[in-house]
Amino acid sequence: MTGMGVEVGAQAARSRALAVLRIRSRALAVALLPAAAAVVLIAGGTTGHISGGHWGVTRWIVTGVAVVVLLCAAGIALFVARARPAVSPTVQIAEDSAPDLYRMVRDLADRLDVPAPSAIALTPDCDSWLEDRTHRAQSPPAAESGDDTEGIRSLAGPRHGRLPVAPVLVIGSPFLWWMRVGELRAVLAPVVAGTGPSAHPDIAAARRFVRGLDAAVAVAAEPARGPLARTVLAGVGWVTRLLLRSCRGHAAEMERGVAAAAAERAQAVDYGVRIVAQEQVGLAYAGWDRLLTRVALPAWRMGRWPSRLDAGVVAALTELSRRDRLAEGFTSRLGERPACDLLEEPGVVDEAASLLAARLFHGGPAECGPDWAPVGWQEYPDEVVDRTWRTDAARLHRVLDALGVHVTTNPTTRDVDGPTLSRVLDHLTVTAADTNAAPAAPGGGRPERTGAADPADPTEPAADSTEAREHHDDEHEQHHHEGEDGDDGDRGGVGNGDGDEGTLGTERTATLAAGLSAELAREEAAAPVRGGGTEQTGPDRTLWDDGMLPLFPLQPPRSGREILADHVTAMICCAAMDTAGAIPGLDWLDGPTLLINGERAADLTPRVLTLIEDGDPTPLRSWLHHSGIRPEKPVRLV
Repeated sequence: MTGMGVEVGAQAARSRALAVLRIRSRALAVALLPAAAAVVLIAGGTTGHISGGHWGVTRWIVTGVAVVVLLCAAGIALFVARARPAVSPTVQIAEDSAPDLYRMVRDLADRLDVPAPSAIALTPDCDSWLEDRTHRAQSPPAAESGDDTEGIRSLAGPRHGRLPVAPVLVIGSPFLWWMRVGELRAVLAPVVAGTGPSAHPDIAAARRFVRGLDAAVAVAAEPARGPLARTVLAGVGWVTRLLLRSCRGHAAEMERGVAAAAAERAQAVDYGVRIVAQEQVGLAYAGWDRLLTRVALPAWRMGRWPSRLDAGVVAALTELSRRDRLAEGFTSRLGERPACDLLEEPGVVDEAASLLAARLFHGGPAECGPDWAPVGWQEYPDEVVDRTWRTDAARLHRVLDALGVHVTTNPTTRDVDGPTLSRVLDHLTVTAADTNAAPAAPGGGRPERTGAADPADPTEPAADSTEAREHHDDEHEQHHHEGEDGDDGDRGGVGNGDGDEGTLGTERTATLAAGLSAELAREEAAAPVRGGGTEQTGPDRTLWDDGMLPLFPLQPPRSGREILADHVTAMICCAAMDTAGAIPGLDWLDGPTLLINGERAADLTPRVLTLIEDGDPTPLRSWLHHSGIRPEKPVRLV
């Protein structure tokens, strides 16, 4: 490293910071201009140089305007200074709970010849950055910062002032568990190098000014109670937005200059390792996203939060390495020392990060309770998968009861006490009478298919339309395999699909889907608000508002087609567990799965889609007969 690139980037950042500060100075000059004019008029009047005529009235008018402008400027300045900037929710790590991690970061800062970060925190995301927390509302007093439960000790030793000098280093928690120590050091080098330019007084002052304006704009945009407060906040918001727009371009270029200087400086440390480690960053992001959407989300919906998400991402990425040819060779890294060994108690940190992830992505409470309890990976199939399926199946039958659907519509099947899968299959089956009564189902369904087999015989194929059905099944098989390799999918092996409710088979199928959607909406409305009522026990409890949770919802609302497919799949899985000895399982990449004779039932999705879209139960009944599942037997529900 020659230092030329570092100096160029730093100089560019400083010049942009000075441009931001000049905007602040101009705003101050505009506020002081009426006061300066008033001083000139008053001095001229007292000395006799400006007197007589209309000057007396002008002097009083200008003085009054100056007083009003000064009061408004002082109020806006106080508003900006007291506005609390946005802070990323994190899990703070005390130095005595991770001495090796702090030592590694301190050594890295020494090698880069930059100030060490003031603290280290973890975030449940695949990213790392420096965060300024010098605002008085975000930094506890020095006497409180020594407590492990309230703050983090500085890397450079005890703080003599109230505010930390260097920013906080925020590390993505999946990196600690998936990456090796050398890879983590290489990835963090450009981030830690950013403390050098950040320590410059002009850059620090410009950042504080921009962050204060941003916080003031957010506070002014909040709904006010009275008309007077709304008027005042509207004026303050207009001024702060004007200043923020003036600073936006310079602030963006300043941050680019800081990043360029940090990246150039970091090339002197582990540059070759960093190139390899960047591959692990992308892999960790893919595994973390799959783990949250496929594994954690079903548990959160059931009131359970997996307490070892970071350990789960290692299992998910290991499974991905086994399946994906592009990931071959990555598992050989597992013999090296993982970065989580830098923590004294990685299990405690993983649990805290997992709870924070549940709060951010789902909006769960901050404390455990009867309806919000941790679950381990060993208990996940029974505590989450089994309960999810049986709860969905019970909801399905409640909606059928509300629609007045009989226990069975097949005259050859004897009525039994209790909910059965046959009741669902018979209700969703398109018969010849349905086709003759409704040539075109609402929403563009496909009731024209008349060759449905007798539901009483799961092995008898339909007499006609066999070739068309096989072609349609092939399309569903292809769609299913694409869903397994891509990002589409949901619990129980049902793909998310396109969300088009027009593909439902009959009017009563669409009515059932609408009833399930309404029932889910009622249950969610009746559930207590998870984001409030409890106080976060971690050190960041004053840095963000519980009413904003969830900050990052994982998935958009499901369509009626998706909800119906999930509930029908849940009912099939319940019947398989109660009549065929199947067990619930956990797939690290696809979430809850059904295990029949120790093998995953991956071919269930196209048959469920054929039933709900076309009203044809023949492929599904053949699959049930082949798997030894008795649809006429009652199942146990929640």
